[in-house]
Formats: sequence, C-alpha cells, structure tokens
Amino acid sequence: MKSKKRGMMYENGYGEIVDYWLEEDMRLRKKERRTRKKIYEQLRDEYNFPGSYRTVCDYIQRRKPQLKLEKEKRHEHLDHPPGEAQVDFGAMTVVKNGAYKDIDVLVLSFPCSNAGFAYPLPAQNTECFLEGLKQLFHQAGGVPTYLRMDNLSAAVVSIGKGDKRVYTDAFLAFQAHYGFEVQPCNPGRGNEKGNVEKKVDYTRNNFFVTAPLMENFKQLAAWLEEKMIQDRKRLHYEKELLIDELWEKEKTKLKALPLKEYPIFTVDKAVVNKYGEITIDKEKVLIPHAPIKQTLIIKKEWNQFSCITSDGEIIYKGPRPYMNEARPIPWEFLFH
Repeated sequence: MKSKKRGMMYENGYGEIVDYWLEEDMRLRKKERRTRKKIYEQLRDEYNFPGSYRTVCDYIQRRKPQLKLEKEKRHEHLDHPPGEAQVDFGAMTVVKNGAYKDIDVLVLSFPCSNAGFAYPLPAQNTECFLEGLKQLFHQAGGVPTYLRMDNLSAAVVSIGKGDKRVYTDAFLAFQAHYGFEVQPCNPGRGNEKGNVEKKVDYTRNNFFVTAPLMENFKQLAAWLEEKMIQDRKRLHYEKELLIDELWEKEKTKLKALPLKEYPIFTVDKAVVNKYGEITIDKEKVLIPHAPIKQTLIIKKEWNQFSCITSDGEIIYKGPRPYMNEARPIPWEFLFH
C-alpha cells in the first residue's frame, strides 16, 4: 500500500505548482531555468506560500528525478474531440532597439486538428493572460468548447484537484462572457496538455531560435499570426491531411464570439509616497503633480496603466514598467 504523502507541499497543492514549473523548465536551456531560490520567491509572492526556502529545496531534490522518470513512462493516449483547446505560456526572446527582450507567448492549440495560434505578450499576469486569450479567440474565429489549462497564477488563486481549484474573479468574469468550460490538469499529469506543450516548443524552435526583430507588440503579433497561418499548410503528423483542411472542419464546432467586445483591465489602489511615486509591478513610478499621501485608483491594462483620483479624474497614463525592460546583446561573445 502506498503511504499518503504529508506536508504543505503535498496537501495544499504547492507541490503541484512546483512540478509544473520544473516540467516547464525542462524544455528550456539550462541558463534560462528557474533557480531554487527563484522558485521559492515566485511561490511566496504569487501564491502566498507560508513555508520556508528549505522546504522548497527538499521538495525539489526529491521530485526532480521522479518527474524525469514519470515523463519517460507517459504513454497514455487522450481523446481530443473537435472544438476542445489547450493553452499555455512559453518564454521567447526577440530583438528590439538593438537589445534582447524577453517576452511571453501565449499559445492556443486544438489537438483534434493540431491547429495552433500564438500571441506575444510582455508578462504572464492576469491582464496579459486574458488579453492574449481574447486575441487568440478572435484569431481562431470562435471560442473553444473546453479549455484545458494548468495552474497559471494569472487565473488560479488556490490549488486543489479538479473542481477544488479557486479561480480569480477576473478570470471567472472572462469565462462567463465567452462561455467556455475549463478543464484543469490533474497533478503530475503534464501529458493531459501535451499538445500545447509541444506547440510551444515548436513555436520557439521554428520562429524564435534566431531572435526575430520586434518594432512593437502590434507588429510582432501580426508577424506571428501570419507565421502560424502558413504553418497550417503542412500535413498532420498522423492523419495525412493538411492541418488547414482539418481546422476548417473543426472550426464549425467552436462557439460563436460574443457580439460585445470585452474590456480587459483590473483595478487596484496605490498611495503616493513622499517622492511623488507609486509602486506598480514592483517598480517605483513617478506620478507628476500627484499629491503626496493621496490614494489613487490604478486601472491596469496589459500594456499601460492609468492613475485616477477619487473624483474620477485621470491624472496620469503611461506604459507598465515591464514594457521597457531589455538586456544587452553580448556581441563580444557572439563574434568571439
């Protein structure tokens, strides 16, 4: 008989999140993978993990070899009815203004036809995730009947098996507007969304191995959409038909897009400090003409934020801090 594993990593679902991150990192180059410290800090900041760094390290040390073994043994075949989709983020790199920029690409795949759609975003927060889903639904021309997803912090508040998951209010409102059902992956069963994981790798290897040039997100989204359209003109890996032909049939099973456009934003509050700054995305941002110690309403969209007074006056609007993040290209290393 198998003994029940105890401890907050197993009983409270935190281990499932770490498993997902470890499996995700296995697909990345070693230098791009999360360190144990980074995993602990992300777990603490995004999921309010109450445990210690040592607890996380011990869990990772035990689980890493187990996950590798489980990955080798996964042979279960899953049926994929038409109209059902899977979604996941993938980390990619582009070149903007002569520097590397790390972005996240949200990938939507339909396993029945193997059709894929991708949309570039600056982060994996709630606003980016929902904006990306909205754009992908429009690219697909409809809404999936079921959407299989993992425990993305952009949508999940707390973890549990199946229906025990608690989703954010923003995600639930989005789901209600578009009318799709969610199929959460079970713990340690990455093969349940294996199609989109392969699609993320395929997108990275075919379109981002040589980092493409990026002018802005609008230009990059249009470029990537065209690449994904052209990619559907190849044969399905099993069915000996073009993916495009299979997709045309599968499209008829999608739900219709809502007539009304859904606005994507969240609302928060921030207090102006003595230097006239507020904190947004863990960065200090100067808000000109903002009264010290005044509480402002912050409207956050995927690419920008607005500061609103209690009287409803917009006193500042600017890009979110991560929009301008970049890292230099190591030219000396590349041409050595």
